[in-house]
Amino acid sequence: MSAPVPTRVHYHRKARELEIGYADGNSHRLPVEYLRVYSPSAEVRGHGGESATLQVGKKHVGLLDISQAGRYALKLHFDDGHDSGLYSWEYLYALIRDYDANWADYLQRLEDAGASREALGIEIKQL
Repeated sequence: MSAPVPTRVHYHRKARELEIGYADGNSHRLPVEYLRVYSPSAEVRGHGGESATLQVGKKHVGLLDISQAGRYALKLHFDDGHDSGLYSWEYLYALIRDYDANWADYLQRLEDAGASREALGIEIKQL
């Protein structure tokens, strides 16, 4: 079964959440940090196997822009400069479906690595 195609996408800037709505009336809000650390890009996920790079210090990341890639995906432009992943409808739906397990796994991997969601040093953003 293929994933449903969103009918509405809205970025809640203050909450740093992306809301994805569907024709059946269901709507889901995903934290931008979650979308960033689970980016489908090769930079984050690696090139297969265990080569994924743990993303740290992304707690306060936001979005600068959202664009549609054809009829199958969104391209998210994060304010930390990352913009190389295409979030297919299937991938977004899987992120929604598996949010609790994915987020718990991410927090465990951070703890195991002695890393933090907080950025190191001074946060610099260009607006």
